[in-house]
Amino acid sequence: MAFVARVKPGALGLRGRWPSQVHAPRRMYSQHPAHHATPEHPLRVAVIGSGPAGFYTTYKLMAKIQGTKVDMYESLPVPFGLVRFGVAPDHPEVKNCQEKFEEVASSPDFNFIGNVSVGTKPDHPDGLTVPLASLFRHYNAIIFAYGAAQDRKLGIPGEDQLKGVYSAREFVGWYNGLPQHANINPDLTQGEEAVVIGQGNVALDVARMLLEDVDVLRKTDIAAHALETLSQSRVKRVHVVGRRGPMQAAFTIKEVRELMKLSNVSFHPVDTSLLPPDLKSLPRAPRRLMEMLAKGTTATSQSPSETSKSWSLDFCLTPKAFSPSSSSPASAQLASTTFKRTTLSPSPFDPNAYALPTAETLTLPSSIAFRSIGYKSTPLPEFSDINVSFDERRGIISNDGYGRVQHEERTRGAEMSHGSFPGLYCAGWVKTGPTGVIASTMENAFATADAIIEDWVSRTPFLNVDRKVHGWEGVKSEVLRSGDEKRVVDWQGWRRIDEAERERGRETGRSREKFTRTEEMLNVLG
Repeated sequence: MAFVARVKPGALGLRGRWPSQVHAPRRMYSQHPAHHATPEHPLRVAVIGSGPAGFYTTYKLMAKIQGTKVDMYESLPVPFGLVRFGVAPDHPEVKNCQEKFEEVASSPDFNFIGNVSVGTKPDHPDGLTVPLASLFRHYNAIIFAYGAAQDRKLGIPGEDQLKGVYSAREFVGWYNGLPQHANINPDLTQGEEAVVIGQGNVALDVARMLLEDVDVLRKTDIAAHALETLSQSRVKRVHVVGRRGPMQAAFTIKEVRELMKLSNVSFHPVDTSLLPPDLKSLPRAPRRLMEMLAKGTTATSQSPSETSKSWSLDFCLTPKAFSPSSSSPASAQLASTTFKRTTLSPSPFDPNAYALPTAETLTLPSSIAFRSIGYKSTPLPEFSDINVSFDERRGIISNDGYGRVQHEERTRGAEMSHGSFPGLYCAGWVKTGPTGVIASTMENAFATADAIIEDWVSRTPFLNVDRKVHGWEGVKSEVLRSGDEKRVVDWQGWRRIDEAERERGRETGRSREKFTRTEEMLNVLG
């Protein structure tokens, strides 16, 4: 049974008409011609977001439906999303996927539209915004792949009031040169102890950046301002804190191993009562991880008393409050973090165990703290106008699990059911929530591409299949004013910015030195 989304009159700028190219009444679906992409009428797709999800979806779609035209919208002048701004600078091998993305972008059927936001104002004054409604009128399909740009909050006292409390997302963006976080300037000189709340791979990245030898980081593409700040850091001790135990932690063995191997940095023993007594009985992945933690706990080659820096995995602690110094509370500078101890039920060795707070508390000295409890996506403002359902709790666009955007519709029997929007899809974290690594994002994106291909082949309704659409050319003619197009960055523009960064890097013996201001990027283009 098909369902028709109810769009508010005028929401798409069509004077209150029911546009057949957006959400046609059910009786019109059978009138749609067979979907055959031809040079005269290619499948035109808008991809919102230029990170791995957007590029991998584009790659498979263009490979499987010949002649597909893709316009990729990006709010920044530069592409690649979290590959550029989320991957740790000492992990250059993870960025090798950019070679595949470059291959995709080299196709004459691909168009990069940088420095242009869809539906929301960009985080910088030099960018442009186009309404989502305009994309509805000029494409056959729209893929939302704009990632997760907000972080989840703890909701405890002091989180928003004290200096020295940051989100891991901001910190990662700051040391990777993300323009909107270039000015957070974390003060690493207030004390020697730091707390990272959360035990995923991002939390371990933060800990590693705080503890790594700055001379090692000088050889990477870390932002110059971050290098300067880290070189002055007084941080010697990092607590990576989680509310559950090692068997439930989200970090992977690679990230733990890297921290274990840092020069002149030691690891504090974990509570061995939280490690299963019979490690050999575990499946391979958790067994290897538990063996590493056990080995790190019993190793004596580098004890905390013998190294200048150290770190620990502090389990079974849930944050209660951030506090300033009792001697000068008016300073509003973080001095300590208080936790409640937890117990694990039904067993500390159950991977799905949940944490139960106890009455016992623990206070850790901390001059700086980072919350790293996950990212979340946010809806585009126009979603409410076109009845796109967004799950605020999970931070995802409602979809069928394969990437087809869904909406709720009341049936004739007054029951609520789900139907798919013709031509609307999602991929990446906005589809599943922030989980996995680039390889899993690739699989996620391929699944969305498969859904689009299946729908196209089976003649499922898309947008505007009864007429020719012109993609970006149509959007431009509709919404851009005189002079606006000069601010749009195409792929050749990105290549000029890329070469300018590489040249800056060569001057200092690095792979690149990133521009951390949008204005600087645009100045390269004149």
